[in-house]
Amino acid sequence: MEKKVALVTGATRGIGKQIAIKLAKEGYDIALNYRKENEDLDITKNEIEELGVKCLAVQGDVAKFEDTEKFVKEVIENFGQIDVLVNNAGITRDGLLMRMSKEDFETVIDTNLVGTFNVTRNVISYMSKARKGRIINISSVVGVAGNAGQTNYSASKAGIIGFTKSLAKEMASRNILVNAIAPGFIETNMTDVLKEEQKQAISQNIPLKRMGTTEDIANVVKFLASEDSSYITGQVINVDGGMIM
Repeated sequence: MEKKVALVTGATRGIGKQIAIKLAKEGYDIALNYRKENEDLDITKNEIEELGVKCLAVQGDVAKFEDTEKFVKEVIENFGQIDVLVNNAGITRDGLLMRMSKEDFETVIDTNLVGTFNVTRNVISYMSKARKGRIINISSVVGVAGNAGQTNYSASKAGIIGFTKSLAKEMASRNILVNAIAPGFIETNMTDVLKEEQKQAISQNIPLKRMGTTEDIANVVKFLASEDSSYITGQVINVDGGMIM
């Protein structure tokens, strides 16, 4: 089997972890990016290595260009290539705009949008030399439709969509495909804090009447990373149970 390497940012838990595990099952060696040490890191790394592939954990804040430059080089030094990049790292700092601090707005933009630029900018030269690659950016349905109380998050995720479409046009001639996934409400640590009645209210507004799972997102990443998607680029795939139609 041809050697394959995937770099997944924000991959120690939630959607990022499930994506990393899904790609490991497909035979990819995995580079996990994380911002700070946490108890989930070793657990995730062990789960991936138990699947018979290599796993490299690289630390760095995606919001800092120097950090991304350093950890991308570390991946190349260890694996020699990056075939798939999944820009998953993201944060929220919710609140109405009239009460939102400048810091909360900028922090979300810096991590979610600038972070996507930082990592991609450092990976793209290696993919260009190889004349192949897949870049999969995790956006959100709120980047498509907006959401009250999330002007910062919505702006960052909408920016990722524009970034994706523009980069897809730039890189198509080099056989580098760039797509985005826009998850809806997904069962993660973030939604675990919601009360049961809140979850039920959310589900009632979803045509499929349930929240999605991290597996639902990972399945689409698997497809976009595969040869089955070789004629798809510049697209945004909503994985939201029908919320946005």
